[in-house]
Parts: sequence; C-alpha cells; structure tokens
Amino acid sequence: MVDLSKRNAKLSPLKRALIMIEEMQAKVDALQKEQNEPIAVIGIGCRFPGADNPKAFWHLLRDGIDAVSVVPKDRWDVDLYYEADPSAPGKMVTREGGFLPKVDEFDPEFFGISPREAERMDPQQRLLLEVVWEALENAGQVPQSLAGSKTGVFIGISSHDYSILQRGDIKNADIYVSTGNAFSIAANRISYTFDFQGPSIAVDTACSSSLVATHMAVRSLRTGESEMAVVGGVNLILTPELTVTFSQAGLMAADGRCKTFDASADGYGRGEGCGVVILKRLSDAVQDGDQVMAVIYGSAVNQDGRSNGLTAPNGRSQRDVIREALKNAGLSAHQIDYVETHGTGTILGDPIELRSLNAVMDG
Repeated sequence: MVDLSKRNAKLSPLKRALIMIEEMQAKVDALQKEQNEPIAVIGIGCRFPGADNPKAFWHLLRDGIDAVSVVPKDRWDVDLYYEADPSAPGKMVTREGGFLPKVDEFDPEFFGISPREAERMDPQQRLLLEVVWEALENAGQVPQSLAGSKTGVFIGISSHDYSILQRGDIKNADIYVSTGNAFSIAANRISYTFDFQGPSIAVDTACSSSLVATHMAVRSLRTGESEMAVVGGVNLILTPELTVTFSQAGLMAADGRCKTFDASADGYGRGEGCGVVILKRLSDAVQDGDQVMAVIYGSAVNQDGRSNGLTAPNGRSQRDVIREALKNAGLSAHQIDYVETHGTGTILGDPIELRSLNAVMDG
C-alpha cells in the first residue's frame, strides 16, 4: 500500500497544487453531473375524458377520438346558464367540455378513510389517491415497501369547486371540511397515506401547475432531497362559476373545443382529468431495474413579468424560458423533434406563443 500523503510531500509545491486543482475539478465535475442528471419516468397513471388508464388514453390519441361532451346533468343544468350571446351577464357561451364519469364514487376504506371524512373530501383528493396507487402499480412499486422513504410528492391543483358547493350551512363546518378542501392537503394526504417522508407540496400556477410541479420534483431528485417523486395534476369541474367567468372574459370556445393556431380559434375548452408520473434519477432507475418510459433532461420556469395585461403572455419571457430549458437539458434547438404547446386557441395567446417558438427554434 502506498502512503499518498508521504508521496505528495515529496512533490514540488507546484506539482502538489496541480494535483489539488485536478482533485477539486473532479469533485466539481461530479457535482455538476448530479445537478444535471437525467430523470426517468418509471410509472404512469391517469384518468381523462374517454380514457381511464394510460393504454386507453394512447388509443384515444392514436385514433383521434373526440372526448368532449355536453355538461353532465349531475354537474349543473346547462340550460340555465347557456347563452350564445357573450355579452349576457351570468351566462356561459358553451354547453360542452371534457368530463369524467362517476367522480362521486370512492372506496374510502381501501385508503383507511372514514365515510364521514370522505364525504367532506374534495373529489380531487379522492381521485389523486386512486391514480397515485395506479401509477405506483404501473411503476412496479409496492406501496408498503416505500413507507418511511424519501419519496417526494408534488401536485398541481388550482380549482376548489367542491369547497364552493359546501358553503352555506355553517353547521356542516368541521375539521374534515378544512382538510378535505385545502390545496396543501391534496399533496399531504398522499404522503400521509403512503408514509412518504420527502417533500410534500401543492403547486398552483394556473395552467402550468403540473409542469411546475414536475420542475420542482426534478430539482428535488437532483439535489438528493428526494429519492423518488410522485408528480401529478388534477382538475374537476363541479360548479359553473369559472366557466361563466371565462366566458365573460372571452376565453371560452363556443363548441367547447380548442382550435389552436387555426383561423377558426375562438377560445379553449375546459376539461377534467388527473395524471400522475413516478420519477427517479436515471442512474437509480437503471440500477434498480425499473422500466424507463421516458427521460426528462431539463426544465425551466419563469414568469411573464410586466405585459399588456395580467393574463397576457410576454413573448420575450417565453423565449427566455425555452432557451433556459434547452440549456438545462444540454440540448440545442435543432435536436428538438416535437413541441407540445400551451395552445389556448385565443387570438391573443396563440400568435405570441408561435412567434416565441419560431424565434428560438429557427435561431
């Protein structure tokens, strides 16, 4: 065995300094590699209109199936709210959207929840529990074996219709109303149910909530804060208020369908659903023999800052975040084959988004 300290003592000060620099650079390179390590998607679960699992969703996309339908009668009486004239106060300009069936059905005992508590719980929380379980199964993970693990939970959620439905009778107020409708508990309940002890965070950034949640999960995995991550987004449309609000703002398509980048675009269509992915560092996924369904190489987040209005996009900010995401992924624009856009189908947002993409991809 060679005593390195004695060997280095015999070297000249310059040589020792060079060795120290090389060692420090090796440590920096290793740290840089960890901070930019690709992230593997090892499991998926979903419930979308017309598709209650990933395989069904793929068939829906492949076959071009239209899953938009008239507002179900168990949500609200659309005839009371519909009016084609967008200037009519308190009315919505569309009768259609993307809806899930049987959102009122749930097996509370399976998750150790009492029927009384389940009744107060936002169906979005119930749906998340079910889809997280399915995503873990899809990933080949045994939930019981993950108890106490550094598994992070990052959930995008931004609507609170069920809370609105429960207002009105103060006698019904109890602790279950509070925990059942808080955004924070949408994530925390998953951590509690499965005994995950990594970060547990609900994210509300409107349309980008689940994507920002994914960005946060990637960062958490790369820093070692989480060893595995459950990432998802959920949205249910249980009351007419937001559809009326968006109709009054001129954001809703009359036919309930988003016609992005088309001359006929007249707004977007609201839809329900829940999607969950299970993430691991790619090296860990390979070492553990997990299926690798997709790989996240990089991500980025920013904000529009000052624009033409609070809800108006900012082209410069969009260009900046795309470039930052490419930089973080270690990719150049010409390596991108496919882009999934925000695509609101509005005369304000579509041109700005398309010009921003063109500026980066052609630049």
